[in-house]
Parts: sequence; structure tokens; C-alpha cells
Amino acid sequence: MFRRSIRTLVIGLCALTAATPAATAVALTVPVEGQQAAHAAARVLNPQTLTDLDTTMKGEAFAYASYSLFAIEADRQSYPAVAKLFRGTARTELNEHFREAAALAGTVGSNAANLRQAINGETYEHQVMYRRFAAEARADGDLKAAELFTEIAADEGRHRDAYRAALKVVTTGHGTIPAPPKADVVPVPAGPPKVKAARTKANLDTAMHGEALAYGKYQLFAARARQTGNTALARLFEGTANVELHEHFAGEAVLAGLVRTTKTNLRKAIAGERNEATVVYPGFAKQAAAVGDTAAARFFRDTAADEAKHAAAFQRALDRLQ
Repeated sequence: MFRRSIRTLVIGLCALTAATPAATAVALTVPVEGQQAAHAAARVLNPQTLTDLDTTMKGEAFAYASYSLFAIEADRQSYPAVAKLFRGTARTELNEHFREAAALAGTVGSNAANLRQAINGETYEHQVMYRRFAAEARADGDLKAAELFTEIAADEGRHRDAYRAALKVVTTGHGTIPAPPKADVVPVPAGPPKVKAARTKANLDTAMHGEALAYGKYQLFAARARQTGNTALARLFEGTANVELHEHFAGEAVLAGLVRTTKTNLRKAIAGERNEATVVYPGFAKQAAAVGDTAAARFFRDTAADEAKHAAAFQRALDRLQ
């Protein structure tokens, strides 16, 4: 583990436990005073710093989801050491980088605030994003993508409605939290993209980042609900998180051709980690430092150093396979 000052806000991290072969759930306990401090810090952060933290969360959640799938492919190709490396790196991306960015940004609030945040996200995806993506895919002749986007839009509407019902229970004290949805787990074999249009490919990438982000946030919201004794709400968040990752993200990954051979997956991981280590996070650190967001700047610098180590580890793994 790499030490960072933000860890004073986050002290109860449970080990990852495999929920399905495709990915692993994260449980996080944040003390109430820690959450209040995080929110106070987030309120005074520069808007650009908050935007960069949001970008970080999306990227780290996407890396977690992708590396989890790359690990499965490495196991399938009988590369257990590479699979272990992918899984270990995935845990760092989610357990360290994602959660620390979330703490700095003040992402986790009260149960009611978390539900409202989730409702807003699900509403946008249900009413706007996925409907537009479906229409564009249909116009571009990518009918499988159009069908998937339409199905996910409907799912997100159901998630929104469940969260609205849960919010009513949380705010009034009356009623019952809805039962959690169950994910229809989608296997993701290695293969090329199953769509042809550049616009569809770009929309799939945007969608996958969104689904991975939702997974990470809902796991944090679930931990907050469980900490406050609301186990029914925790189960709702966890169940929805699993749908977002194991069904939505996975289905989109199949169409996008996200998983390839292990050598190709390693090359992709190396390029991504090096870009984050040398361009993305140093740039974020410089911007944060310039506006006085010193804790965020330190986080970005430390994360850049981590990503450089990840790139080097992936490169060594690739060299052994050549």
C-alpha cells in the first residue's frame, strides 16, 4: 500500500471478495466525521480540481473493470502470473485510487444525499444518454448496439424508480426498501468489436466508463448505508452495482471488443498506465497546485507514481511472454 494523507479520512477498508468471476466487490467504511471533513474539503476545492477528480474516478473504475476481465482472459490462456498481476492492479485502482479521489471530492454523503445522487444519474442515463446512443447506433446500422442501449435504458429507469422508493422510506421512515435487482451476468470472451461505426464505438466507451463509475459509487453508498444500520438499502445499492458491472459494462465490453489476447491486453494496459503516469495525473497535479488544492495535488502526484510502477510491472510481464 502507498501512504497518502487522505487516508486519515478513510480507515475501514475491507478486503475484496469475488462476487463473480468477472469482478470483485469493494466494501468501505467511512467514519461520519471523516465524511463531514471530506464534504467540507470538497466544498472549497476549485471547480477544475473537482472535474479532474471526477475524471480520475471514471478512469480508475474503468481500469478496475477492464483489468478484472483481462485477468479472466489471462487465466483462460494459462498465464496465472499475469492474471494475478491484473487482479492485484485492479484492486489498487479501486481500493486506493478510486476511493481516495471519492474522499477528496466528498462523493459520499448521507443515505438520502446518496440516493438523490443516484437518482439523478439513473434519470439522465434512462431519459437522455442511452436513448440517444440507441438512436445513433440504429442510424449507423449497429443494430445490436441499439438493442443493448435500449435494454440498458429500461434497466436504468427501473433503478431510478427503486431508488426513488428507497428515498421515500429513508426520508419518511415509512415503507419498505425495494429488493435489490439481480444481475444477468454476461461473459466477455476475447474478440474484435462487433460494431462498425466510430460513433457507436465512442458511445460504448462513454457508456462503459459510466457503468464502471456507477459500480464504484454504489459500492461506497452501500458501505455508508450498512454503517448506518440500513442493511436493506445497502443490499439495494450492492445489487444495482452488480447489474451495472456484470451485466451492463460486460455487455458493452463484448460489443466494443474490449478483451483481446493477453499480450494485446498488456500492451493496452501499459499504454494507459504510462499516459496517466506521464501526462494525465502530472497535469492534474499541476493544475491543483496552481489553485492551492495541495491535498489533491499530492494525491495526483502519488497516483502518477503508482501508475508508473503499474506500467513497469505490465511491461515486465509482457517481456516474459515475448
